[in-house]
Amino acid sequence: MAVAVDALILHTLGTGVRFNVPVSIILAGFANLALIAAADLVMRFAERKRAERGIDDPHLPVAADRGAVLLLAAGVVGLAASSLATHHLIVSDTNATTANAKAVEGWVDEHAPATYRRNLETANTARLSAGYFRTCIADDARRHYLCLFVDTKRRPPAVVRDPSEEPNRPQQVGGEGF
Repeated sequence: MAVAVDALILHTLGTGVRFNVPVSIILAGFANLALIAAADLVMRFAERKRAERGIDDPHLPVAADRGAVLLLAAGVVGLAASSLATHHLIVSDTNATTANAKAVEGWVDEHAPATYRRNLETANTARLSAGYFRTCIADDARRHYLCLFVDTKRRPPAVVRDPSEEPNRPQQVGGEGF
């Protein structure tokens, strides 16, 4: 149950990064396995210490199981708190990326020559800083690029043409894509 809840939290809210369903299940499974292993180690340590003192406690495994369940519950609560605390980062980045795409598309539709309007799907975006992007679109021959700087912190986003026709380098493109 804890694996399912943790996987759901990782998939829907993320922790600064959202994971797809299989990755969420795997991460949640390993995290919960680690918590159960930690609870088992604590129980074995307590059992050994009690045995050294000559105390035989038949209820220790039951207490250890209850502790493991509490530890799993604490893990779910901790993951939920972490996810809620970092959820705004994902939403903020997604909103900025979406605003960038809309601003570029609007600018290209209104100001760009037809060769760039036809090739809007070639756009690649480099995130230069929070809310500030450089998006480049190839022409028909893929030799020249129309590059735009977009500041999504402004309302509406500010779009300025970059006089350089150099495309974004692959290491600059941070997966924000267009």
